[in-house]
Amino acid sequence: MKIDTLLFDLDGTIINTNELIISSFLHTLDHYYPGEYTREKVINFIGPPLYDSFKEVDPERFEEMVAMYRKHNLANHDELVQEYEGVYETIEELSKRGYKLAVVTTKKSKTAHMGLKLTGLDKFFDVVITIDDVENVKPDPEPLDKAMKLLGSSAETTIMVGDSQYDVLGGKNANTKTAGVAWTIKGADYLKSLDPDYMLEHMSDLLEIVGEGDQ
Repeated sequence: MKIDTLLFDLDGTIINTNELIISSFLHTLDHYYPGEYTREKVINFIGPPLYDSFKEVDPERFEEMVAMYRKHNLANHDELVQEYEGVYETIEELSKRGYKLAVVTTKKSKTAHMGLKLTGLDKFFDVVITIDDVENVKPDPEPLDKAMKLLGSSAETTIMVGDSQYDVLGGKNANTKTAGVAWTIKGADYLKSLDPDYMLEHMSDLLEIVGEGDQ
């Protein structure tokens, strides 16, 4: 069946928030556990909801740690968020060609929309599913199913695009096609090991995958 719908993860997929996320984790963890966490260690925290990550570190103080993280993250958002080459142009082209597009993220709604607006991508997404909109986050299929329902799409004609195991597994659990992005901070080989249907070296690869590359 022809793909007519694309669901995109946000952080690390269509906007480069890696430095913002890493600096926010290090800022918070250095406050509570000085010198114990390196950049390499906090990369493992990227992907799951904040509450889950900090609960693993400190079950007693995770809520105040999340609050500190978010304060730092918001204060430094516009300075540290960057664009990925070719993402805007590809999503703009997909929109022009009539594909149904949505963002599916584990971020809170406020910060998700901040990133989309900052990069100008907000105009292309009528549907943005965040942690505020669901009971269960990726890799549970609920957020993907909700996005597809709002778009009037079916799993058979949908592809989930993301940079982490939660995106690939979420797509598999929702029975969509899946695409990993080679620019993931977790390493392309790691995503390949999860056997996504496609690996994107550049976001524009999507144009060929959905069958419109020669038009």
